[in-house]
Amino acid sequence: MTGFSKREVLFGTLLAASARPARARVGESTSLAGLMPQAAPGRFDASIASLETYQTPDWFRDAKFGIWSHWGPQAVPGQGDWYARNLYIPGHPHYDHHVKTYGHPSAFGYKDIIPLWKAERFDPEALMARYAAAGAKYFVSMGVHHDNFDLWNSKHHRWNAAQMGPKRDIVGAWQAAAKRHGLRFGVSEHLGASYCWWYPNHQFDQFWTSGKMGVDYDGADPKFVDLYHDNRTEPYRGNGQTWYTTNPKFQRHWFDRITDLIDNYQPDLLYSDGGIPFGEVGRAMVAHLYNRKAGRGGRTEAVYAHKSMSGEFLPKAAVQDVERGVLEGINPLPWQTDTSNGDWFYNRNDKFKTTREVLSMLADIVAKNGNLLLNIVQHPDGSLSPQSEELLTGLTAWMKVNAEAIHGTRPWRLYGEGPTVAKAGHFAESGNYTADDVRFTTKGGALYAILLGWPQGESAIKALGSQALPGARIERIDLLGGPKLRFAQGADALRLALPAGDPTVLPVLRIRGRGFS
Repeated sequence: MTGFSKREVLFGTLLAASARPARARVGESTSLAGLMPQAAPGRFDASIASLETYQTPDWFRDAKFGIWSHWGPQAVPGQGDWYARNLYIPGHPHYDHHVKTYGHPSAFGYKDIIPLWKAERFDPEALMARYAAAGAKYFVSMGVHHDNFDLWNSKHHRWNAAQMGPKRDIVGAWQAAAKRHGLRFGVSEHLGASYCWWYPNHQFDQFWTSGKMGVDYDGADPKFVDLYHDNRTEPYRGNGQTWYTTNPKFQRHWFDRITDLIDNYQPDLLYSDGGIPFGEVGRAMVAHLYNRKAGRGGRTEAVYAHKSMSGEFLPKAAVQDVERGVLEGINPLPWQTDTSNGDWFYNRNDKFKTTREVLSMLADIVAKNGNLLLNIVQHPDGSLSPQSEELLTGLTAWMKVNAEAIHGTRPWRLYGEGPTVAKAGHFAESGNYTADDVRFTTKGGALYAILLGWPQGESAIKALGSQALPGARIERIDLLGGPKLRFAQGADALRLALPAGDPTVLPVLRIRGRGFS
């Protein structure tokens, strides 16, 4: 993912400041001649005007909830996200763990982690059944992370899961399971940032206390240049700079790899970890995706999710994604939050989200015209962490009763009310919600009020008082999974009392009447 701590910023900045001068590469060229790729023929092309005719397909607007497998070799050490990069940064906890557990990265680097990822307990069929039961309507597989390791049988790259590690087409296995369980299928690509992000592997140890000061890391070995890249001129400094390379050679390399992924697996959704990479090259890839999934009248069934950071941000041309955060209020265009129930890769020391936290986020996001894409943390062997198992059990129980308030809904005139307002923007997850916080959705003439906690006494919903709804009439209120409720609509609020319930469960009211839905 694109998040980074202050400590990572410091280490990245220090590393770049002390980097060896780049060595010239014989014959290397940055000329665009012959490198500009072309999209598959169809309605869309690489122009902004063409892409901004895009309309989000109904399946995505109706789905509301997807599950992501943000999983790969970086899960092996059990230290969390960005391990492939941070193991090469002296002073970082990942470097300390790596040296202690595996040895110095001059001899044992990331290339040697890959064979340790065997995925021996990976059962996509059983996992997909659990995800579908938990309410997911689409599933997203990691395609390639910043570690430059493809999880499919890539024809452009030997470092892939079909040939190494699990020796299995992970993307293909996920795709087949999603299809059997009726889920839309997506893939994520983080390759665009890899050419700059992974610069530290080219460096050398700078700490005299290591006993290896000045010794090159294994990324400097030309035998492994196809894994570690040969970009020595654009180091990512950990401060948002050089997230994407400006070198046309690497941009074309990215285009060929990602279009191979698109052509072989025909994903309904593709996620990039940033804005649209590389200008016209990235837009050609988006057009390629859309044209490959063209339906009647040329309207595409594909979704491309991108962020308002780095690269090119075109919210009319693709779906906006917010990493570990939300948007403010009801957005006129469908959008998506991506987050995880823990760290992005398995972290044995991690803190995990509870079922109530995830459901509160889901309700807030859906009420604002968004979708939630939730990573469910997996162990390196492919099994689920106990916390992930517990979360799925809780989601399944809640969705069995309350899914009608989520799937296929649309926002109401207000997204909600209450004392808690989630902070808008990337990396800003917040919200200690209470029973006084309410989120609204609508479907089929009904208004749904999702309470973000189980009230212990009378509830008062101000947005449903007669002054807020002049001329409207509430005729019936049902507690989903429970009884019809008695209520009183006063001028200032709708008042009602719920039966006693589990304080960790979010109750949902189905409200019917006239003049308000």
